[in-house]
Amino acid sequence: MHLDRVFEGHREDQKESPSDRLLPPASRRDTETGFFPEIGLATGPGPRKNPRPMDAPRSIVIVKLSAIGDVLHGVPAAVALKHAFPHATIGWVVEGRAGDVLAGHPAIDHLFRLPRGWLKSLGAVRALRRQLLDFAPDATIDLQGLFKSGFATWLSGARVRAGHAWPESREQAWRFYTHRIVTTAAHVVDRNCQLLGPLGVREPAPAFDMPRWPVSRARMQQWFAAQRFASPPALINPGAGWPSKLWPAARFAEVAVELHRRHGIASVVVWGGGKERAIAEQITALAGRAAIMAPDTTLTDLGELCRLARVFISSDTGPLHLAAAIGTPCVGLFGPVPAKRNGPYGPSHRVVEPPSSLRPAWHDRKTDTIAMDAIDVTSVVAATDELLARPIADAA
Repeated sequence: MHLDRVFEGHREDQKESPSDRLLPPASRRDTETGFFPEIGLATGPGPRKNPRPMDAPRSIVIVKLSAIGDVLHGVPAAVALKHAFPHATIGWVVEGRAGDVLAGHPAIDHLFRLPRGWLKSLGAVRALRRQLLDFAPDATIDLQGLFKSGFATWLSGARVRAGHAWPESREQAWRFYTHRIVTTAAHVVDRNCQLLGPLGVREPAPAFDMPRWPVSRARMQQWFAAQRFASPPALINPGAGWPSKLWPAARFAEVAVELHRRHGIASVVVWGGGKERAIAEQITALAGRAAIMAPDTTLTDLGELCRLARVFISSDTGPLHLAAAIGTPCVGLFGPVPAKRNGPYGPSHRVVEPPSSLRPAWHDRKTDTIAMDAIDVTSVVAATDELLARPIADAA
């Protein structure tokens, strides 16, 4: 079925959503014309049928606002664009500290860094609009598919505005696109790359090409040298953004003890914020000499610490995907969300999941802890053993 028919058919039955109410009444009436009188931006007509292909773009904007892991999953799209259009200037619209992991990336020429809650401020919206219009992108790609990311895509004024088709795109974000793409890949990294099709970039070989952060590297090397590790350690990350993604601290401690007993390697427990620090302290207390606390780290510090480690063990959260993007072999613990969609990307990693029958319903995915509780220590140790059995030169 043609994408425009899917869009039109869904829109007829679509009731007003909370995102609609963010628009002033006149703007809601003028959605199809592409004009917001309140902010003085006209972008021409809304979605067109069969928009014509464009020439090689001179400038491109990627919109992926948050969270850290999701932003990292978008990096291969930026790399693919830079490879396809080496002379194009590439910008990225991002919120908060998620932009830290993009700083200095060779494929990204400019970051449009937004504070959280920017959409509630008319001043912030106008400032973003001015910056985007000055950047003058030929194409803008929305990797997120939410109202606010679609709105930022539309503010760019780009002639080509691509994003996920409904239902992958939510909150009516598809209204802001000229190209609504049905993505079919299993993993979100590959889905993001499929959105580059309107620019003629198809089936790229995804790569992260993460930058070095010299200040963080020097700081982590200094701390690392002071620990006098006999061999590169394992990093354990016990934190997660959802309660349903947390694995019991006592089990992480058991893993650390087993790795020390089997392989003679220490575990370093990384953390961010007061709650995670308390969990990390609990793990190191239970593991004894098998584990130590990491220092307080920034995201770039953590990235450089990952480069010094042998393996990274974590549930589905931003630090896991940072380690995977850096190239550190990872063991991912996946409960409420399937790893085939969001797991650490690439063949150098392993995932441990419970039986699919224990995975919660989608609406309970942030609170139901049954799936993570079903992951046992033996399976995690076995997956880690498999990675540690590989030569270090082959692990990354």
